Amino acid sequence: MRIGLVTEGGYPYVSGDAGLWCERLVRGLERHEFDLYALSRSRQQEDEGWAPLPPQVSRVRTASLWAEEDDGTAYGRRARRRFAECFGELASALVAASVGDLREPGRAAGTGGAGTEADRFSSALYGLAELARDEGGLAGALRSESAVRALERACRAPGAPRAAREARVPDLLAVAAHLRQALGPLSLDWYEDDGLGAADLCHATAGGTAALSGLLARHFAGVPLLVTEYGVHLRAHYLAVDADGTAPPVRALLAAFHGSLAAEVYRRAAVVTHGNAHARRWQERCGADRATLRTVHPGMDAAPFAEAGESPEAADPDTLVWVGRVGPAKDLVSLLHAFAEVRKQEPKARLRIVSAGTGSDGAAYLGHCRALAAQLFPDEAEGPHTVGDNPVSFEEIGGPEVPTLADAYASGAVVVLSSVVEGFPLGLIEAMLCGRATVSTDVGAVVEVVGGTGVVVPPRNPRALAEVCVNLLRDPERRARLGAAARARALELFTVEQNIAAFHGIYLEVVSHCPVQRVVLDETGEPLPFAAPAEAHVPGRWTRSVDHAAARSRPSWATGSPTGCAAPTTTTEASR
Repeated sequence: MRIGLVTEGGYPYVSGDAGLWCERLVRGLERHEFDLYALSRSRQQEDEGWAPLPPQVSRVRTASLWAEEDDGTAYGRRARRRFAECFGELASALVAASVGDLREPGRAAGTGGAGTEADRFSSALYGLAELARDEGGLAGALRSESAVRALERACRAPGAPRAAREARVPDLLAVAAHLRQALGPLSLDWYEDDGLGAADLCHATAGGTAALSGLLARHFAGVPLLVTEYGVHLRAHYLAVDADGTAPPVRALLAAFHGSLAAEVYRRAAVVTHGNAHARRWQERCGADRATLRTVHPGMDAAPFAEAGESPEAADPDTLVWVGRVGPAKDLVSLLHAFAEVRKQEPKARLRIVSAGTGSDGAAYLGHCRALAAQLFPDEAEGPHTVGDNPVSFEEIGGPEVPTLADAYASGAVVVLSSVVEGFPLGLIEAMLCGRATVSTDVGAVVEVVGGTGVVVPPRNPRALAEVCVNLLRDPERRARLGAAARARALELFTVEQNIAAFHGIYLEVVSHCPVQRVVLDETGEPLPFAAPAEAHVPGRWTRSVDHAAARSRPSWATGSPTGCAAPTTTTEASR
């Protein structure tokens, strides 16, 4: 089948989000044909180029989310009136949906209100999309003064919530600028028969603008939509506006837009996948139907960790290991205080902190942790004529002691995760693949990942963390049992092969339940029955052009010119 894979800020670009799993997915499903539709986030990302593409990628079409380019489209009077009506309706829907607290996604996003509000939003959204298709673009209109005035009228309308009424001109300009970027996919020419309209399935690798492109392919051509969210886009938006200190009116209106868009995506998508139960709860709370939700765990390449996993006896029985990107969310301070308690009971214990990189504030935090370790553990010497040594070491991946991640995990008997905030803990899966016993804090998807193969303690509780570590250091048989069970669980649930197999099954499920109903016309423009053979719906390259020998062997009645293909208007109407 032909898959239209829509990405935002990732594959096929070398840098960006979700590039690795998308590349593994495309390379793993070599019997399918992929068309890539990539939305870039910066000029730097475009300048860095693409990753090498496998032969099953037929073509790549790109568009810029960051560029402020005018499409050069000049609207006539009727088109301007049409834009004012549709954008005004969109603005009114956002104002009506802006009631509520951002801590309550269903209310703040408008997903918990009456269905009429969702219908108003979707009607306005698709109206703008049809206008962009008819007139050749929407960028100039979204940049016009009439767009800002429509927002102002909606905010000043009787009955508007207080947050919207308090919006000033700078706030309205900020909202209009954000909507210009978020609605950028409406102006793209990706949805015709030579683009996403020719796909059997559209797979959006994220919510937001990537999923919006999939919505438009469904609206215009009836292409079924599959959405994958390893990080919930709506949650990421909430966290971003909280961190930026955005003005309350802007926060309310943008939350209403992203919430309404998420609700529309969840309502129209044939299947929505997530990587863990935490993301699933967000999707359900924001309007996703449980019947359409599927769990597909991120896949890890198990090969680099195979040697460590098959030789657990190589670990130092007195060593605890922490591996990850250094930052305040990892709470290494609590880990160091816990290790101080461990040393009181196990004087030979050592702690290796192995950095796989630092975040924006990671360097300063790492310096603070080094100073704390020097204070808690002065250099110790075994005798009067030996050099003192600190039981806590700070190392980096790629150094002489730990050249690879597998070496880091293999060096210790117990791997510790002390985070206070965590999404899907990939580092924990790497430790499990190495066959190591793990002690983790109960945050994010940790419990879902380890199951019963590791020990979980409350976050910010050094005493509980120390107690479990001491028990494991004193019980090698239990460490071995936990490590073997953890490796078996990781190989069963969290490998690349499992991820690819899951998506392959979902592709077949979606296409079998929601096939694209295309009408093939004959030379007179009449529908041609049975024009699409049954083999066209079978995975594989059945519909490739035949060679000359096969062409000469065709019967005389099959020598006519190929028929054209067009999407029926009934499909477009039914998808609204």
